[in-house]
Amino acid sequence: MSTSSLRPALSEITPSTPQEWIQRAAEVAAILAVDAAERDRAGATPYDEVQLLKDSGLVTLLGPAEHGGGGQTWPTAYQVIRTVATADGSIGQLLGYHLLWFWAARLVGTKEQIAAVEEQATTAKWFFGGAVNPRDADVVVTDEGDTISFSGRKSFSTGSKVSDVTVLEGTLLDSGNHVFVIVPSDIEGLTFHDDWDNIGQRLTESGSVSLNHVRVGWDQAAGFVGKTFQPRVYNTLNVPTIQLVFVNFYLGIARGALETAITYTREKSRSWLHGGHASAVDEPAVIDAYGDLQSKLWAVEALADAVALEGQIIHENAWEVTEQQRGEHEVRVAAVKARATEVALEVTSRIFEVTGARSTATIEGLDRFWRNVRTHTLHDPVAYKRREVGRHLLVGELPEPTWYS
Repeated sequence: MSTSSLRPALSEITPSTPQEWIQRAAEVAAILAVDAAERDRAGATPYDEVQLLKDSGLVTLLGPAEHGGGGQTWPTAYQVIRTVATADGSIGQLLGYHLLWFWAARLVGTKEQIAAVEEQATTAKWFFGGAVNPRDADVVVTDEGDTISFSGRKSFSTGSKVSDVTVLEGTLLDSGNHVFVIVPSDIEGLTFHDDWDNIGQRLTESGSVSLNHVRVGWDQAAGFVGKTFQPRVYNTLNVPTIQLVFVNFYLGIARGALETAITYTREKSRSWLHGGHASAVDEPAVIDAYGDLQSKLWAVEALADAVALEGQIIHENAWEVTEQQRGEHEVRVAAVKARATEVALEVTSRIFEVTGARSTATIEGLDRFWRNVRTHTLHDPVAYKRREVGRHLLVGELPEPTWYS
């Protein structure tokens, strides 16, 4: 892919409303869809794809309008992520993770840090990666006086080589406090190992990373004032927010699979020779299957949109949100995460029932949708999401804030 040849395909009008930004995402998706299967097979580092996200303005969707950003909210961001993922699940994930880390200053930073980071990130169109994987041992953070240093290893660092900056997280050696910082991705001591080789989400640059005394000033530690962290309930909104990012690129991949399958059925599928129908689109089993899959997908999309709007109320009251509000929102997020996982897996696997044997040819690339969903939905067991919902219904229990709840 060469973004220089594709830039004219983007509207020259800068989006300003949520619907215009979603339309911009659709323009990006149309460009990505042209060779999505081919790029998936090649597995090359998506430099051009990330440049396309920058050229389109999507990387600064959440950035302040006064600095050239979109000034949009999370409900719009989720729709944008979903739309991009219809064409390419990997790029949908990269965009979603980027937006999460772009917003991370608001999650834990002081008001001064938030303003500084968002101005820099928006003006320079930083693309964010993140080396934050809670399943690994904590990165060790050492207080060195005016600076702190990060040392350790993480199994996954989504965005690695295509990122301008990387979010690091670790635990202070003495106090046990968690520390977030944003560092240039080419900073001394940060090494990306280029070892992401999984069956799906092949273009997410999610390989491992080593940190060898990566040093930053104490003033870069998000939310710290005089080496003391300033806690608030909003600090724990990272999980429900990123889980909704997951939900929306799952739904985008599912929608892309269904739309691609519909086109295939209309143009290439053959009716069953003993069914008595001249065209596959007239086959009762095919009609029923598509109706079933689309109905389920619409239902989960509607739930996802509703939960996103509920979450926006919390985002708008970031400095006053209560534990009760946070917990009730997480329960709703858990519910839609469970449904989105199951429906996306069903859609991406059952499309073969209505496209036929020839649709399994490698050149068609229909398998990429299932591989992408299957790979990422293993991120955390969906049974634990259903448990959050069940415990809340039965005994009023709110999920305890962790890296996964």
